[in-house]
Amino acid sequence: MTTTEKINFSVADAVKEGLTKKEKSLPSWLFYDAEGDRLFQEIMNMPEYYLTNCEYNIFQKHKDDILSIISSDAAGFNLIEFGAGDGLKTEILLKHFAKQNATFNYKPVDISKNVLNLLQERMQKSIPDLDIEPINKEYFSALDTLNEDRKNPMVVLFMGGNIGNFEIEDAHSFVNQIANKLRNGDRIIMGFDMKKDPEMIRSAYNDAQGITRQFNMNLLTRLNNELDADFDLEQFKHYPSYDPQTGTTKSFLISQKKQTVKLKGIDSTIHFKAWEHIHVEVSQKFDEDMIENLAKEAGLTVEKYFYDEKEYFADVVIRK
Repeated sequence: MTTTEKINFSVADAVKEGLTKKEKSLPSWLFYDAEGDRLFQEIMNMPEYYLTNCEYNIFQKHKDDILSIISSDAAGFNLIEFGAGDGLKTEILLKHFAKQNATFNYKPVDISKNVLNLLQERMQKSIPDLDIEPINKEYFSALDTLNEDRKNPMVVLFMGGNIGNFEIEDAHSFVNQIANKLRNGDRIIMGFDMKKDPEMIRSAYNDAQGITRQFNMNLLTRLNNELDADFDLEQFKHYPSYDPQTGTTKSFLISQKKQTVKLKGIDSTIHFKAWEHIHVEVSQKFDEDMIENLAKEAGLTVEKYFYDEKEYFADVVIRK
């Protein structure tokens, strides 16, 4: 098998498109190879990374109220989770719902069959009576399938502040697409990282131990490994920024000199000017006005804010 045949073409296409634009950029999903996954686990345990425990705190503190709201309109409900991952936070809710004898079906949605298999296996051990039906599809395709034959309201979980990974215009588009698949009485529970001390936010993306720097630079290592590229990591700088006016955090990899990088695996040569950047991540922070506007433009209504004890993060119940 040739080197070219071994290449992951979704990676190749994303890199070729992103690095040949006038404003160079790479999608943040490229962070997550095996080493990127390992480094992100370290990030979540950093003292500066305040996000890790926020939703755990919210679900432990407000699980009764959350159940009360989402079960108020019907005898049962379908709980649909986008990108459930390991399901550790969701498990807090699921165990409580089961303990309260709530009538519901849990339907985690992910494009990774392996992730869903692992999740189902763990949940069935942890909550043996859980009615779980994993759905191995893209989010909106899954909602179309679920809408074909359902009687109970749908509650869509989109947690972890993942809405912040979209540019704000794309976030509006994403919520609109969900809203278009919902029926009256359906709900979304969405996690939002809230605006706070700018220094705290910036530190979460520029920790003292340099783990976030390693995480960002590993993206270039991945391209060296998978696309036979020759990025010299010593010639690039990790740089995060936060704008307290817009609430937007951005991360960049910046070329520290004029240089040329060859990516043999995709037969490309990329030229960098001194101090030219590659935009690699956006993380949007919100306030209540922004959340209200996001819901209103999609024809939805904010029903309830649930905050952690320090009000760093909010899980928001939004209703159609």
